[in-house]
Amino acid sequence: MLKGSCQCGAVHFEISADLHPPDACHCRQCRKQSGHFWVSTDVERDHIRITGIEHITWYASSENVRRGFCAICGASLFWDPVEKNKIAVAMGAFDGPTASHVAMHIFTAEKGDYYDLEDGIPKHL
Repeated sequence: MLKGSCQCGAVHFEISADLHPPDACHCRQCRKQSGHFWVSTDVERDHIRITGIEHITWYASSENVRRGFCAICGASLFWDPVEKNKIAVAMGAFDGPTASHVAMHIFTAEKGDYYDLEDGIPKHL
């Protein structure tokens, strides 16, 4: 069981499955949401339990996706494609070691000009 939370502790989550290898998204929306790039893992909805859901504010960033953050501390926690059976969970929100590593960089054509991607991880434009 992996656990995580927002910074202030108003929102907690537990995941009852092995983590899917995370990806690092460099699109403009993710960079603006997170302040850098967004690293998350996809979790089947049946394998996540969220408490403090009343403290989550959802922002519809497109017709098909909403982004969830704590309304109290502002921590970015979820990327939710509402029509799918999975929700993406921010890797930085986990409380302890996850035993996972970034598997790929996505939307690298939109990455910021202030950093390089020289880590040898596969990149997708």
